[in-house]
Amino acid sequence: MAERDPETPPVLRVVPGGRYADWEAIYRDNATWVYRTMFARVGNQADAEDLTAEVFLAALQPLRVSASMPEVRAYLRATARTVLAAHWRATLGREVTAIEDIAAAPDSEEAISMAPQRVHTVLRALPDNYRRILELRFLEGRSIKDSATEMGVSVANAKVLQHRALQLAAQINGTDEQ
Repeated sequence: MAERDPETPPVLRVVPGGRYADWEAIYRDNATWVYRTMFARVGNQADAEDLTAEVFLAALQPLRVSASMPEVRAYLRATARTVLAAHWRATLGREVTAIEDIAAAPDSEEAISMAPQRVHTVLRALPDNYRRILELRFLEGRSIKDSATEMGVSVANAKVLQHRALQLAAQINGTDEQ
């Protein structure tokens, strides 16, 4: 390939926007990156699958099939941000709306293979009652009521424990990454 003269401006090309044939094509082309984005944020398969379904259900009504591929992806990214914010608001009691560009996300295969080890490391660093509530809620998939009963605490106490455990786990995870 010949080197370009630095004084000559680069040649710009029009990139075709393309269109999807139908909703099935939209789903097939975008479900994987939406799922990986959600999995990278929530760290467990069940929640990531539920949130991915919510993104597509939320986008179904307002999104036009006639929109260009970049428009569809931008809309799905914005919808994913909204769905994730609602999830964190319900789980943590606060909004977390930052979703980095998908290209900047770590290799998903590597992130998925390292997830169990990372979870184990974070759980080991937590106090016993925090670790137990997170194990019951997110690893065993129990309801807050069942988790409270198992731990012998009130539902309100279990909610507080879960909230504090998630906050501490996020702090521990943040310090592990640095």
